[in-house]
Amino acid sequence: MKIDETDRRILNCLQRAGRISNADLAEKVNLSPSACHRRVQQLEKKKIIKDYVALLDAREVDRKTTVFVQITLSSQADDVLDAFEREVKLIPDVLECHLMAGTSDYTLKVVASDTEDFARIHRRYLSRLPGVAQLRSNFALRTVFKTTALPI
Repeated sequence: MKIDETDRRILNCLQRAGRISNADLAEKVNLSPSACHRRVQQLEKKKIIKDYVALLDAREVDRKTTVFVQITLSSQADDVLDAFEREVKLIPDVLECHLMAGTSDYTLKVVASDTEDFARIHRRYLSRLPGVAQLRSNFALRTVFKTTALPI
């Protein structure tokens, strides 16, 4: 599906206010409500819009500590990578996992209530992941800005 300028305006609005009513969205992007609704449905059908979620304030739900963990595996064999990826998905405190090019094999974004909670996550989950040779943890001191909106 080719995305035109109207679709881009719709997507930009929805990325910033996913609960906007169709009538308000249509007004913002200068479409009739029925045309706007059809376009949103088409974007959903084509999986350009994957889902709608509520973004929570991490501090308000006692997840005020963000840790970026760089992981080096003992091997880059497919079975080792597959086992690692299968298991890391099961850790509830891991928000993101990225296969990397560079000095580490994976970078994880982990949330915890504090350093003691991160120590628990490290002991219970991270150090037990299959194939892990080395873990390096970097604690975020402050989040300068954060967005989930993709530039389109």
